Amino acid sequence: MGTGDKGSFIISVSTSVSGKRSGHDRCQSDPPMSNLLHNLVHYPRLFQLIAVLGFGGSFQYGFQIPVLNSPSPFIKAFINETWLRRHNSPITGGTLTLLWSLIVSVYSIGGLIGALVSGYFIGLYGKRTCQVCNSIFPVVAFVLVACCRIARSFEMILIGRFLFGFNAGLGMNIHAQYLSEIAPKKLRGFTNVTCCIFVTFGKFCGQLVGLSELFGTESLWPYVMSVCAVASLVQLFLLPFLPETPPYLLMEKQDEAGCMKAVQQLWGKGDHREEIEEMKQEKAAMKSIKIMSVLDLLRDRSVRLQIYVMVALMVGMQLCGINAIYFYSNEVFREAGFSDDQIPYIVLGVGVCETLSAVIASFLIDRFGRRGLLLTGYSLMGLALVLLTVSLSLKVWFPWLSYASIALIILFTLLFGVGPAGVTLAICVEIFTQTSRAAALVVVGSLNWMGLYVVGMAFPYIVVGLRQYCFLVFLVCIVLTVIFCFMFLPETKGKSVLEVTEVFRKLKFPRQHVLGRAQNSNNEQIMSTRF
Repeated sequence: MGTGDKGSFIISVSTSVSGKRSGHDRCQSDPPMSNLLHNLVHYPRLFQLIAVLGFGGSFQYGFQIPVLNSPSPFIKAFINETWLRRHNSPITGGTLTLLWSLIVSVYSIGGLIGALVSGYFIGLYGKRTCQVCNSIFPVVAFVLVACCRIARSFEMILIGRFLFGFNAGLGMNIHAQYLSEIAPKKLRGFTNVTCCIFVTFGKFCGQLVGLSELFGTESLWPYVMSVCAVASLVQLFLLPFLPETPPYLLMEKQDEAGCMKAVQQLWGKGDHREEIEEMKQEKAAMKSIKIMSVLDLLRDRSVRLQIYVMVALMVGMQLCGINAIYFYSNEVFREAGFSDDQIPYIVLGVGVCETLSAVIASFLIDRFGRRGLLLTGYSLMGLALVLLTVSLSLKVWFPWLSYASIALIILFTLLFGVGPAGVTLAICVEIFTQTSRAAALVVVGSLNWMGLYVVGMAFPYIVVGLRQYCFLVFLVCIVLTVIFCFMFLPETKGKSVLEVTEVFRKLKFPRQHVLGRAQNSNNEQIMSTRF
């Protein structure tokens, strides 16, 4: 290679790097949600797919968490009535508690199984086909629950709850992975946060339909799950007409024409060369690597730091205290002087706040970044827990502090929605490549369901032992999560998957990175003297 060739090579490399940087800077400087109406007009099919996926995906998970709270007395009465008819004697308190615990917890068991098998089915059939088939489970589960009184079988409620859990566990993983692959770079953060929006909206709807004015009555409680069935039917009929994800078509199906068609359907007929080029680069980089299983992922040393970050994020979200807040809020509201008839509506108001906070996060995530929202949210949540502990401890001497406790609960919920709840899943899907993302989401789903089960079982005992000081346990978890994320979590805003992978490599091997930079600098100096 002659001197002129070397100069041309350096000029071409520098031009490509500068071009890449300029595109990256454009993405960074572009305020993606400042013109939401423009995006709705420019990406109509993308927003249609987000809505269909949301109602058939994470909405189901959120809806099932609170939906049985209000109708629980009627369900327990039905169990007792069925037991009496079968055995000619009323059910004992211990047996009733056991059966009710099974009805509540079997949802988590079904969810865990659904999360564990999601990677296998996604790899075998693709995300769209799996989600279409998954839409059948809520319909079957609703029919079982709706017919339980006619069949005089509380076992049908158990089976229905298990199927709802399986649907949610499988659907959450498919939904998260689908979202991570359908959006252009400038809308990637917003698109990923919609998963959290549908979770919180599902919780709100679950609280709403359980009220006595709707399905929370003795005659209508078997039909409380009809909302899930309707949402699944909508997805079942509409999703086949919407496109598969472009990365899946290009990297796993080797269908470049199908990928281009899906891109044009989702993003319009504009210039999408940068995103398509990134997909091709990722495809080239992963050409010799097969789709990872969970065991392959856990054994792969190259993504070990990403796994640690993912586990820290999921454990931190489960142990930050949000579930404890929901558990303790009824007692705080009761101590503030609200009656038991009023408390469900106040809790519904808290659910509205959580939904609004998730919507706010969708506007902020592409402007302020994932890392900033996460660290700020956790830090302010920790401060809110300190103040809540103080107010609960001193309310005996200062009764007005009960109202301060209510305000702090609402503030904590808002901070959780804007911070950890809004960005945790987005980060988890953005730090893994196409070959490892499905396996990573299996781990994410498993940690989520196990954490939900453990916290639900252990927290009542923590409350009995520590009372208002129980929140200090979660404060310690928040502090540890903030320290870990500050040290090891990079910003993923505006970066491609390969760029994020390179950042993690530099964090894992900082000395090699410094030596490499020094060597490149020396090479550049030597080459520059040859011109």
